[in-house]
Amino acid sequence: MKTTHQTLQEKVGQFFFPAVFINDTEENIQETERLIKEHNIGGLTFFHSRASAATNYESKKKVVFNDDSYQKIKDLIVRYQKAASIPLLISIDAEWGLAMRIEKTPQYPYAITLGALPESKSNLVYEVGKQIGLDLKAAGIHYNLSPLADINNNPNNPVIGYRSFGENKEKVADFAVEYLKGMSDVGILGCLKHFPGHGNTNVDSHLGLPVLKETLEELLENELYPFIKGIENNVDSIMIGHLAVPSLNDGKDTSATLSQNVIENLLRKRLGYDGLVISDALNMHSVSMLYDTKGQLEWEAFNAGNDVLCFAENVTEGIQEILKKATPQRIEESFNRIMKCKEKVGILSDVTFTSGELNFEKASSLNNEIAQNCITKIIDNDAANLVFEAQQNKQLAKLSLYKNTENTFFKSLNPKLESPEFAFENAEVSVISNLEKSLENFETIIISLFVPKAKPMNNFEIDDEVLELLSKLLQTKKCIVYVFGNPYVLPIIPNLKKASGLIQVYQDFEEFQKNAAIQLLENKDCFGKLPVKIEIN
Repeated sequence: MKTTHQTLQEKVGQFFFPAVFINDTEENIQETERLIKEHNIGGLTFFHSRASAATNYESKKKVVFNDDSYQKIKDLIVRYQKAASIPLLISIDAEWGLAMRIEKTPQYPYAITLGALPESKSNLVYEVGKQIGLDLKAAGIHYNLSPLADINNNPNNPVIGYRSFGENKEKVADFAVEYLKGMSDVGILGCLKHFPGHGNTNVDSHLGLPVLKETLEELLENELYPFIKGIENNVDSIMIGHLAVPSLNDGKDTSATLSQNVIENLLRKRLGYDGLVISDALNMHSVSMLYDTKGQLEWEAFNAGNDVLCFAENVTEGIQEILKKATPQRIEESFNRIMKCKEKVGILSDVTFTSGELNFEKASSLNNEIAQNCITKIIDNDAANLVFEAQQNKQLAKLSLYKNTENTFFKSLNPKLESPEFAFENAEVSVISNLEKSLENFETIIISLFVPKAKPMNNFEIDDEVLELLSKLLQTKKCIVYVFGNPYVLPIIPNLKKASGLIQVYQDFEEFQKNAAIQLLENKDCFGKLPVKIEIN
């Protein structure tokens, strides 16, 4: 595939990676095909649908689930590649696997779960990167906009949280590099984000502009550490976050995405990075509202030092602006970086990418091994003996919150720990007083809390009445609590300190529920460690 005889205009087209949607109308699909043919765009970034969270900030459009999404994306990629004269680089956010965007595909644990693994098990993070890479390859995708190198040092962060490996900079750096190596070894491009570090912010950059107060020295000491390690390990690309760092911009709140100081001076010159730089999505409110003239934002982002303009909404105008204002030399530099990535994944030499087969079995055995090594014991006042003794005295009950009693955790406990079971699923909260009455007759309770949401908004969607019930039970009963969800939920549970046992399980996958049950029944040691500091009340 020859790419040498491109006009300047065709080269500029390569910088644009507009968003495309798996579940889209035929009309929209044809529109994308037109963009590809007319503007020689370089790649596409796939999302589930126009209603999915990453693309739909204003309206409350419902995401419609579609079990055929995986087949659809494969077919669409083939179709879009047919329209391209230079093969497209296909990208997607697959931080915890294709499942982040596509139903019925393998899901791997969140970064915060992996962050609970002991350092000695970093090979499991490598395996996650590798398996995710193979899944992407099966679909025809070359480029994973992942992992996060953000250090999770602010518990009130609405957008990073469970997506980061934790708050220890060395561990974040090591695990991010392992994940990248796993992908790279199967020929998939990776991306560290969100430079210069989105961890210590409490604003969602999809909606507003987070501001980092740190000085350059402080950033080099902490936030930038994982990026520096990634650069030393030849990371394919770095994504610039929509966050302002006034100390790097003469005191101004300029988004890093639009800042030559951040990209050219800090990332390129000071840190010596010559790989691909990609903007965060240019439809995000922190930048999308800044310019009235179409194409201006795209030019400003390119001029600041981005090679790839992700989720560019004004392709035609953006190309014109860059052609008018950029030097041929700068166009050449970005073009060459993109071509180098295309070469690495083999699409310029007609390598066929899709195998089509997803390996659910491999995903399951990997998830099982991660569960065995990351479950974390936080409180243990002889919990195992307590439950068996209570069971003998008919004083043991089980309570499941946000899943029914048919959950895998209870089913795995039952052969050895049969006892009355109660559940609050998503019923009316009036049910709770009846639950309370039913539990009065038992003195020991195994509680499984299946946290409804991974994001902290509205107390992770846990009803106030459920928190009240937990508070009462913790004060009046011997409670052994298993938490299947984001560990940042722990501080919002009142009186949790009074638990007789507290085990953090992180995910509600079958494999994690089974291992949690084995841990209790066999009173097993736990090897996991909380990846973030958490105060329990």
